[in-house]
This record gives sequence, structure tokens and C-alpha cells, in this order.
Amino acid sequence: MISRTFYVKLIIRVVALALTAFLMSFLFLNDKYLLACIILLIFCVQTWLLANYLNQNNRKIAFFFNSIKNEDFTLRFPEHGDATSFNELNHSLNVLNTMMQDVYIKNQAQEKYYQEILNQAEIGILTFNKKGHILFGNPKVEKLLNYTPLNHIKQLAQVDQELFTMFENIQPFERKLFQLTNERETIQLAIKSNEIVLNKEVLNLVTIQDIHSELDEKETDSWMKLIRVLTHEIMNTVTPITSISESILNYYKDENGILPLEQLDESKIRMTTKGLEVIKDQGNDLMSFVQSYRSFLNVPTPDKKLIKVEKLLEKVKVLMYESTRENNVSLSLIIPDKEMEVYADEKLITHVLVNLSKNAIQALNGTENATVELITGTTEKGKKHITIKDNGPGIPPEIMSEIFVPFYTTKNDGTGIGLSLSKQIMHLHGGSLTVHSVPQKETSFSLIF
Repeated sequence: MISRTFYVKLIIRVVALALTAFLMSFLFLNDKYLLACIILLIFCVQTWLLANYLNQNNRKIAFFFNSIKNEDFTLRFPEHGDATSFNELNHSLNVLNTMMQDVYIKNQAQEKYYQEILNQAEIGILTFNKKGHILFGNPKVEKLLNYTPLNHIKQLAQVDQELFTMFENIQPFERKLFQLTNERETIQLAIKSNEIVLNKEVLNLVTIQDIHSELDEKETDSWMKLIRVLTHEIMNTVTPITSISESILNYYKDENGILPLEQLDESKIRMTTKGLEVIKDQGNDLMSFVQSYRSFLNVPTPDKKLIKVEKLLEKVKVLMYESTRENNVSLSLIIPDKEMEVYADEKLITHVLVNLSKNAIQALNGTENATVELITGTTEKGKKHITIKDNGPGIPPEIMSEIFVPFYTTKNDGTGIGLSLSKQIMHLHGGSLTVHSVPQKETSFSLIF
């Protein structure tokens, strides 16, 4: 409530203004123009003083918000010696000023805390706007890129031209791998982009991680798995050859040396022949194994062109007709977008789809209402995919990490080359082959383009 003092002061000023106006009119009507002009001047001063008196609170509040805007929290208004309502207003402004100062200090402390976390992070982090200006980059990103200070992504051209081109064209939610070589070392970088909105400005948030050690560990693990499989296959082939060769040698030799011809009989010759046949078969198996290895290493470079997915899957369905009929398996196509196309080598992708379909059909042996579905669509990131899904027993979790290792197989007549070869073909296309399996329910392999 506005105090009585304020009313009294306001009434006195209004009455004085009215009297001055009356006096000015009186002098003007009596042709006393000089005095009338003086009174007019006084009238203008009174008007300005009245406006100034009425606007003092507005100016006070405006000055208060200006101080807040400039982060100046030292402003204090007198809480005594004026009208009660003004004292209360000044007190409220002082309380609000103190509260905002506390919030500002807490925000500053929190910002410093988060800043320190980012500075200590083992992952490089930087943000830049649409014009390429880098708004934030922690010390780790400068260390990884071996460049400081970073103010604009154009500076990355001085580090590596391809790296700059990647940053210039990187899209939100995109993930890329980049090998960076400098005078110190060669490192493998995993670069992931995201999009954030800050103060109505769209920014790119990029994280950079050195995955060299992880790749070394993964590579060593892959080599160990491969060597273990190769050793197993070679030993399985060579051991019978060694054993049979020793047996045959015993037919013709004893502790005194080679047996004379008259001691050889028909049974020994017959057993020798059978042994040599087994050695021949084992040798052929080993040659076949080596040939599979050569085919894995000599996948041709994809001859890419636009392929209509519906036509491709219809072709695969025809190729799998005999196999599905003999195994009593239902194969269906689910193609929501009939016009969907992929840029790929038709021959190689057909090979992958046929191989995965055969695996699915074989896995369904003994399954009731066995079905295989070839499904097309797009992922959440907008990438096209073709998925081969079956309702078989699934893949046991303990061997999930082994199925793409070359020559690993759980089949008696399998080569263990199909899945690893299929994955390599997808990598040559710039895509990937992923697997998802729920034991006793379903398994799906997805070709991501």
C-alpha cells in the first residue's frame, strides 16, 4: 500500500502545478507576457519534477536489473528514512539481490566443477558452431590432435587435411574412425558427433578417443582365436596322417631294418593301400582348408551399383526354394518399402544372403513351424538394413563372441569360413554385419549398409 506521505507529496505537487497554470493563464490574459513566460518556465520545471518524482521507483528497478545484467551484486538500497512502502520495496530488492548473488555464486562453483571434470577427462571433447568456431575444447583434445590453441576447425588442416575434411562434413550422431600420424606417433581415433542447442544456437559436440590400445588388445585376441582354430584344424588333419604313416612303416620295417621282400604278404599290401587312401583324403581335406583360407583373403573389390532390394530378395528366395522345401521351412519376405535400393555388389551381397539363409535353415532342423524371414527397413540412424531372422534355438551366449572368427564352426561338415567371409564382404561395402540372438526364441543377422 502506498503511504500517506507519498499521497501528501503528490497532492502538494499537483496543486502547485495547477496554481502555476492558473497564474500563467491570468498573466497571459492581462497582457503581461514577460511574467507569463517566466511562470511558463516554472510550470515546465514543476512538470519535470513531478514526472521525475513519479518515475524514481521505475528508475530504481531499472538500475537494479542493469546491475544484475552486468553481474554487479554490490548494489544496496536504503531501507530507512523514506516512506514505508519505499522502504519495503528497497528491502525486497535487497533480498532479491542477495538471493541472485547466491545463485550466481553456486552456478559459478558448479560450472568450475564441471569444467574441471572435462579438463581431467581422458576423452577429448570440443564444441563448434555452424561457422566452425570452436567454443570449447578440453586439454585432452589438444593433446590428441597435437595442436594448441584450437579456435577454429580450419586449424585442423594444419594437423591433417583429411581430418579437417572429416570435421567439416561430419553429421550429427555419426561415428568415424581415423588414423592420425604425427611426428610423435600414430594413433587410432574414434570420433563421435552429436548435436546440442545452447542459447538457441545449434552446436556440434564432438568426442575424440584414442582407441589404439583397445585395437591392439582386440587384434591380439583375434589372432589368438585364429591361431587356436588353425592349430585345431591342422592338428586334426595331420595327426591321423602321422599315425597311419607310422603304422604303414611298421609293415615294412623292424628293429633290424627294412624287411626282405619274401616277408611281405597280401594283407600288408592291402592295409598299406587303405592307409595311403586315408592319407590322401586327409591331405585333400587339408588342401580344401587352405583353399578356404585363400578365398577368405582374396575377396574381390565390390563392383557397386544401385540394386533394388525387392528384386534381390526375390532372387534369394528362388535360390533357397529347394533347401526350404526339403527341410520343411517357410521362407517369407517382409519389404515395407518396395522402392528401397542399396548401393552394393549384387553378386557378393547375394552370396552373403544365401549363406546366412542356409545357416538359418540348418539351425531350424527339428524346430516346429520353422520360419525364416528376410526383412528390410532402416535403423534409428537412418541406415538401410536387410535382416535374416529365424525362430530356431538361437546361439548360446558362450560362443557368441566366436562365431565370426575365421574357421570356427560347430558343424561337423562346416568350414567355419561363411560368417567371417560375410562380415568381410560387408566391411568392404563400408557397412557391417550384426547378430542378435535370444536362446530358444529367435536369431537374426542384419546387413547394415
